[in-house]
Amino acid sequence: MKKGLKGLPRLLAAFQNSINGLRDIWRLEEAFRLEAIVLFFAIPAAFIISESLYQASILVSVVLLVIIIEVLNSAIEATIDRISVEHHELSRIAKDLGSLAVLLSAFLAVVVWAAALYESLKT
Repeated sequence: MKKGLKGLPRLLAAFQNSINGLRDIWRLEEAFRLEAIVLFFAIPAAFIISESLYQASILVSVVLLVIIIEVLNSAIEATIDRISVEHHELSRIAKDLGSLAVLLSAFLAVVVWAAALYESLKT
């Protein structure tokens, strides 16, 4: 069994790993950068069109969900590329399924935002 850091040092090391991941995905993934820009504009827009803090939090959350799934998709792609760069059908399937997860989360975000905008304009 591997003995590692415990307590606060472990939390600090995990935080540093997360910061490294953020730096890497920002540098390597254009889709992440675009989604982060969308989030930047979505935050104030959510508060403008929402009738409550709860509704605004849902609007921001669905955009954040797209980003979270993009991060996981990028992790899948990096893992597949680490295993082998040669074409393999299972690698294609894994990458395509990760991409599908991003697409479905983006669709969810569009539906939630469209409903909120409709409600906002209706009143």
